[in-house]
Amino acid sequence: MNLAAATNESLAEFSNVLIYSAMAVYTLAFLAHIAEWVFGSRSKVGRTAAALTAPAPAAGVTAGAGAGSAGGGTTVLERPKVVTRTAAGRRDVPDGPGAAGGTAKGDLYGRIAVSLTILAFLVEAAGVTARAVSVQRAPWGNMYEFSTTFSTAVVGAYLVFLFAKKNVRWIGLPLVTSVLLDLGIAVTWLYTESDQLVPALHSYWLWIHVSTAIFCGAVFYLGAVATLLYLFRDSYENKLESGGNPGSFARSVLERLPAAASLDKFAYRVNAAVFPLWTFTIIAGAIWAGDAWGRYWGWDAKEVWSFITWVAYAAYLHARATAGWKGRKAAYIALVAFACFLFNYYGVNLFVNSLHSYAGV
Repeated sequence: MNLAAATNESLAEFSNVLIYSAMAVYTLAFLAHIAEWVFGSRSKVGRTAAALTAPAPAAGVTAGAGAGSAGGGTTVLERPKVVTRTAAGRRDVPDGPGAAGGTAKGDLYGRIAVSLTILAFLVEAAGVTARAVSVQRAPWGNMYEFSTTFSTAVVGAYLVFLFAKKNVRWIGLPLVTSVLLDLGIAVTWLYTESDQLVPALHSYWLWIHVSTAIFCGAVFYLGAVATLLYLFRDSYENKLESGGNPGSFARSVLERLPAAASLDKFAYRVNAAVFPLWTFTIIAGAIWAGDAWGRYWGWDAKEVWSFITWVAYAAYLHARATAGWKGRKAAYIALVAFACFLFNYYGVNLFVNSLHSYAGV
C-alpha cells in the first residue's frame, strides 16, 4: 500500500454525512420502539404474575423440573413452548412477548422500529465503507472509526438473531439507545480526520485482529444487555413469588421481557460462543506485536486489559459451570467482565499512555 496515498476528501465528507444520517434514522427507530412499548398490548401483562401467584397445580399436573423430581413435567400454560423456571426453580413462568407487540397498533410500531433500525444499519454501514474507501484501508485505525464500526457490528449481530427468528426484539430499545450514545460520543469527542496510518498499522493483521475484537465486543454487548435485564426480571419474579406487589411501571415493562431463566440462558450462550474468538483476538494481537515491535507481549496497557477481560469472562464461564455460582452471582461477574471490555475500549485509549494509541485517540 502506498503510505503517501492521498485521502479522498469528498468520500470522507460523504462518510460523515452518512453517519449523521444514520443517527437521524436511529433516533426515529428509538421513538418507534418507545411507541411500541407504550401502545403495545397490555392484555399480555400479568401472565407471569398469574403463573407465579396461582395456586399449586392440581393432581395430575406436575410442576417444573426444579419444583419436584428430576423427571417432573412442565406446568400447562398458554404457551408451553416458552415456559421456563424461575431462578429459584419453584414455579414455571412464561416468557413475555419479547416487547410490547400484541395489539395491531403495538405490533405496527414494533415493525416500524425494526424497519428503521435496518435502514439505519445500512446507512451507517455505507458510511463506514465510504470512510474505508476514502483512505483505502480498514476503517478502524482510530477511536472514531472503531466506534462507528463497532456500533454497526452491534446492530448487525442483533439483526442476525432477529432474522434467525430468535425472541430478541426486547433488545431493540436498549440497542438503539446505546448506538446513539456511542455515535454521539464518536462525532463529538472522538472524531478524527480521515488520514493514513502510522507504518506499524500497515499490516494484514489490522484486518484480522481488530475486526475480531469488534465482533467480540458486539456479541459481548448483547450478552451484557441480557444479563442486566435478567437481574431486573429476576428481582421482579422473586418479588411476585414472595407475595410482593411490584409497581405498575415495573409490571408493564418487565412483564414484556422473556423470563429471567431465558435471559440468563441467552446471555450465557452468546458469551460462551464468542469467548474462544476473544482468545484468538489476544493471540492474533500478540503475533502482530511480534511482527511490528519485535516482541509478542510487553505488558502494554491495552494488552493487560485485554487479558484482564479474558480472565473476567473465563471466571464467568467457570462460575456458570459451578453449582454455587449460577444466577445472580454469575451475572455480576459477567457485568464486571463487560465493564473491563469497555475500559479497554475507552479508558485505555483516553486516559492511559499506550503503544496502541494512534491518531490522537
